[in-house]
Amino acid sequence: MAELEGFIPRSIGRQNCGDPVVSGTKSTRYDYIAKPGTNDDVSTEPIGGFEVCTPYVYGNAQIDNLRVNGVATGDFEGDFQGTCDLVGTINVQSWKGFDIKHPNKENHRLRHICLEGPEAGVYFRGRLTESNVIELPSYWKGLIDPESITVSLTQIGSSQDLIIDSIEWGSRIKIRSGNASKIDCYYVIHASRIDGEALIVEYEGQTPAEYPGNDSQYSISGYDYDVRG
Repeated sequence: MAELEGFIPRSIGRQNCGDPVVSGTKSTRYDYIAKPGTNDDVSTEPIGGFEVCTPYVYGNAQIDNLRVNGVATGDFEGDFQGTCDLVGTINVQSWKGFDIKHPNKENHRLRHICLEGPEAGVYFRGRLTESNVIELPSYWKGLIDPESITVSLTQIGSSQDLIIDSIEWGSRIKIRSGNASKIDCYYVIHASRIDGEALIVEYEGQTPAEYPGNDSQYSISGYDYDVRG
């Protein structure tokens, strides 16, 4: 068979079964680990008009013993079978967050962590001026427990002695000024969702799979994002 242009056959003629030390310049990128194939040379470029196999990378890996010498990032809930020697720091508590391109700084990013609490809570905020009534969103009906509504007010410009006068039908909140001042304030209103069972905050178990309640309404960071549709 004619040799392909650019392909150089070679014969090693010996075995080297040692355990060589890996050395080189450290990369700062988080890349997948290349998975060796059976090809003499692995390339994505055609050689002599023939396509060459695209190399695989490790998307999943198994290892008996693991040593991490720096910071381990990601979600680490689950079972470690074997020895995991972590020399550095690791966030085993799986903070929930998001990371996006910075809205106004070039070559910067913005990272926030989700607010946590012992309930499935929602909020509504804004500014109240020239009125004493806060109209809650219509979609709150059937979504939140009206008995769970709480209101925080921040007066603007002067002391107004603001008072929650009433919460009507879980859909509107009346404010009044104890010293008859003109109302001008910011408001933040919180409530608990009612379209599911109450969260069991503490429970006995080793993994999220042992949650004693109905966990079909949850997606647990680092545990089942890739399980539920």
